[in-house]
Amino acid sequence: MKYNIDLMQTPPEEDTARQYYYIEKAKKYVQKESEEAGRPLTACITTFGCQMNARDSEKLRGILLDIGYVEAPEDEADFVIFNTCTVRENANTRVYGRLGQLKPHKKKNSHMKIGLCGCMMQEPEVIEKLKKSYSFVDLVFGTHNIYKFAELICQRYESGKMVVDIWKDTDKIVEDLPNKRKYSFKSGINIMFGCNNFCSYCIVPYVRGRERSRKPEDIIREIERLVADGVTEVMLLGQNVNSYGKTLDEPISFAQLLQKIEKIEGLKRIRFMTSHPKDLSDELIDVMATSKKICKHLHLPVQSGSTEILKKMNRHYTKESYLELVEKLRAKVPDISLTTDIIVGFPGETEEDFEETLDVVRKVRYDSAFTFIYSKRTGTPAAKMENQVPADVVKKRFDRLLHEVQSIAAEVCAVHEGTTQEVLIESVSDHDSTMVTGRMSNNLLVHLKGEASMIGSYVNAHLTECKGFYYLGELAE
Repeated sequence: MKYNIDLMQTPPEEDTARQYYYIEKAKKYVQKESEEAGRPLTACITTFGCQMNARDSEKLRGILLDIGYVEAPEDEADFVIFNTCTVRENANTRVYGRLGQLKPHKKKNSHMKIGLCGCMMQEPEVIEKLKKSYSFVDLVFGTHNIYKFAELICQRYESGKMVVDIWKDTDKIVEDLPNKRKYSFKSGINIMFGCNNFCSYCIVPYVRGRERSRKPEDIIREIERLVADGVTEVMLLGQNVNSYGKTLDEPISFAQLLQKIEKIEGLKRIRFMTSHPKDLSDELIDVMATSKKICKHLHLPVQSGSTEILKKMNRHYTKESYLELVEKLRAKVPDISLTTDIIVGFPGETEEDFEETLDVVRKVRYDSAFTFIYSKRTGTPAAKMENQVPADVVKKRFDRLLHEVQSIAAEVCAVHEGTTQEVLIESVSDHDSTMVTGRMSNNLLVHLKGEASMIGSYVNAHLTECKGFYYLGELAE
């Protein structure tokens, strides 16, 4: 269906103002189509992948609500958007399957639109496949031009055809556009975009582009606005937050940014991820040690305990330097909770290499670990490497690693049993409506008796029993 609405003016050149122009224009298109349908149009965003994607989806959601859409489940929505991930190739297969399921729904609903965005859209072969086999999709855009969402919606209304707008890279950061948070009391904050590390197994630098940092004053302004709107906890997001500020005209370190954020009145907790071990500075450790607001949790991906495998992964640190870093952290922040990512079965991994990984797990004693079986990712150097490890060998190693991680984590997490800790209540328990779920500073979950009115508040909880990766507790007197 093709429409044409004239706002009697041309869009401004300045990026933020231009997008607000298109938000107003898209609002008129949606209003007209809603009148034809005799009801409000509905929308649903399904997010795959990381917290960066989750934050992008909040921005898309804010624009959708601004232009007049009402949220609805995917099987009822007039506008379905998939914000895709492409870290693993099977993620692409899942998206194609979901598209196939939507096709008959679209045939029955003349108002229905389907949009695709995110990392998967940065792959040229994906775009060709969509054009050839999924021509019923309306809107396709990537990771670099999320901010143009309203403008692209207008293009779709005006052309009546599939709109494809993919950028290979960008240096643009467009501030102050709408977003709609999932939680009223906490929020993710992008402090930078892209990645310069080129780990040999990872597709992210190719689909997210090179590193670019937001100006500190823009970050501070956004957090101040969020705090004024009820947010008390922020998660600072970047593919490698430790290298924040290097691309700015006036360089500033991540530690210096944290010190600025610390001064914001009304903000109680600061989290961040992800930290690359090669860039974790002494300055940052000192700031974490003295801060009253930075949470006692650090996600520090090790990926492998073998220096030889780390070299093949292009990680730029050794087993020994990683362990020294952990010692330094624990010396300055004794009660810090450490979590990590580990890949099993990287090309060329020997039994000795794997034992080195187990050795790191035993020495560091992580609170938890995200463990992954290596899978080839087309487009990365590792996919072309020789000595791919047989699947049966990888599976046995993975099971051994998982057992080690879980056994140690159960012991590590249990040290807080019997203590009283501050907990931010986040939700009513999924399993028991008479209980609420909250999170301690160290990121561990606590379940305790409570009600929905407690959500967003901080309570002191007595931790009565450790259940491995979470606690049962009760409100302290």
